[in-house]
Amino acid sequence: MEDVQHYIDPWYSSAWWSIERWQGFTYEWPWVLYFLIAVPLLFALRWVLRYYTNQRLPVALVKGEAPQDYSTWLRVLPDVLMALGLALAVVALARPQITQELVEEYSEGIDIVLVLDISESMRAEDFQPNRLEAAKETARKFIEGRSQDRIGLVIFSGDALSLAPLTTDYDLLNSFIDQIDFSLIPKGGTAIGSALGVATNRMRESEADTKVVILLSDGDNTAGNLDPVTAANLAHAYEIKIYTIGIGRDGMVPVVDNFGITRMAPSSLDETTLREIAKIGEGEFYRVSNNAALEEVFSRIDRYERTEIKVTRYEDTRDYYHVPLGWAIVFLLGWLFTKSTVLTNVLQD
Repeated sequence: MEDVQHYIDPWYSSAWWSIERWQGFTYEWPWVLYFLIAVPLLFALRWVLRYYTNQRLPVALVKGEAPQDYSTWLRVLPDVLMALGLALAVVALARPQITQELVEEYSEGIDIVLVLDISESMRAEDFQPNRLEAAKETARKFIEGRSQDRIGLVIFSGDALSLAPLTTDYDLLNSFIDQIDFSLIPKGGTAIGSALGVATNRMRESEADTKVVILLSDGDNTAGNLDPVTAANLAHAYEIKIYTIGIGRDGMVPVVDNFGITRMAPSSLDETTLREIAKIGEGEFYRVSNNAALEEVFSRIDRYERTEIKVTRYEDTRDYYHVPLGWAIVFLLGWLFTKSTVLTNVLQD
């Protein structure tokens, strides 16, 4: 909802003479405001005509003897009052108003858990700068494109760790992603089954209509005490949809070790198990071998897992034409008073 205030001050309040307040108004008929230009032109023409049509008496005065007092300035008072009255009447005709808009967005939402492999093999540099950093960057972009969906993070190597609970605080999620590195889980290996188990545990009490796990790994299940297929069946029992992504190419790939030395190391992926997990989870399996392919897979999943967002807009429009109209009447009555009383003679003589 826009932070707009409806004003409740009476029309005669001095608060209405604040420039900041009038800057917040819109006008039903803004073209009427162009008539404000005519007000000074009208009075300029009136003063010119008065100058050339008023009778003058030839009175000779020595320079400096013409008296100067307050009545000299009072002569223009009626015209000033009329000009203000007409100008404010024009503003009232333009119908100043404030519209307060309330926007309600409703979505059933999706619960998503990102499960990222941080085993030593994710140091491979067949992705830029390496597999893990490419996965982290793609995860950030995926989160950026979501709205109102709860997202959690699970990381794994030899053990599995729930790094972030299901949340819509995407800034918090990004801060957790920034912290991911190979040192978070000292135990080596690739515990795919355990990671799926931890993700399922996070989803167990979810009431979302759609629950999704996106598992990204580059190796075989070599650790943990839970078989990946068993974990997939458990997730399926909780109606969790599973997407699996196999990252990296088979064969020899460059890997930078803890000492910063690049060496060639063998890379292999248990594609069969990842396919079986996706099949059980009624999702899809993808194999990617570069950064662009990884981003395309996440974009595709992002398109698949969308819920309709219903938007309802309410508008509360209030008119404030009574404020300039009230002041216009006051100034025009003042003009009539100065033109219809004995004060007129004082102003004219």
